[in-house]
Amino acid sequence: MRSSQTKVVVENTAQIIFTICAVVAILAVFSITLYMFLKGVPAFADVGVAEILFNPVWEPTAQNPSFGILYIILTSIVGTAMAIILGVPIGVLTAVFLSEVAPKKLAAAVRPAVDLLAGIPSVIYGLLGLMILNPFMYKLEQIIFENSPTHQFTGGANLISAVLVLVIMILPTVINISQSALQAVPKSLKDASFGLGASHIQTIFKVQMPAARSGIVTAIVLGIGRAIGEAMAISLVSGSSVNPPFPFNSVRFLTTAIVSEMGYAADTHRMVLFSIGLVLFVFIMVINIVLTKILKGEKHDA
Repeated sequence: MRSSQTKVVVENTAQIIFTICAVVAILAVFSITLYMFLKGVPAFADVGVAEILFNPVWEPTAQNPSFGILYIILTSIVGTAMAIILGVPIGVLTAVFLSEVAPKKLAAAVRPAVDLLAGIPSVIYGLLGLMILNPFMYKLEQIIFENSPTHQFTGGANLISAVLVLVIMILPTVINISQSALQAVPKSLKDASFGLGASHIQTIFKVQMPAARSGIVTAIVLGIGRAIGEAMAISLVSGSSVNPPFPFNSVRFLTTAIVSEMGYAADTHRMVLFSIGLVLFVFIMVINIVLTKILKGEKHDA
């Protein structure tokens, strides 16, 4: 009897704790959303939505200031998309290799290295990119544009350098979560596939990966969040100049625009930087909502 009462008390206490944690999480998201809208909307009302979102000219400190962030938005979209296109297949296939193909000793040696990549501060990635990647890209730039009279040389600090750094930074997230999702697939599905005559590769791509879809999509979402929200590393390797997002152009992302100018911005300039933060926040929300709906639609069809 006493054991039953103790069990009830423990369960009720756990339920209360979990409820409090859920409420705190909801309040945190609501508070952040409210704060971003309160700080970001005034600039849209003062300067104009079209002037901020669709004007390519960013000259906030000029005598006649211009607060256009079109190129900054396009750079974030293009840079993040390129990083995901390159990084996600590498990360997912690496997760498949570690969980299903690699010998146990090799997998045991590689996993700590992947975990170490996840723990390295982003500024270290930026410094490595600045010292190693940028000089290489500058040599490549000199070869490609040797006879170009119009190209502005960037010293290797360009969109490609930023994308490559982002690819390396999102790999640990994609690998770890995808691997966990693959390992969580019931062994009975794998055995059933083998029983029907499927090969190991067929079982991986036709059975295990579809079964782990939700975890892999979660890895992609978190990878996108890491890529689109990175600032310090990108500010060191991208050049941080407002230009169209062409591969060998020095570019500025939404995050680097905030980091590089918030320290001295004032008045309207400062409000527009908060608007950039709001645009970034909305981007991440939209990506999460779209991917969640796609995942739910695929589950419903299945």
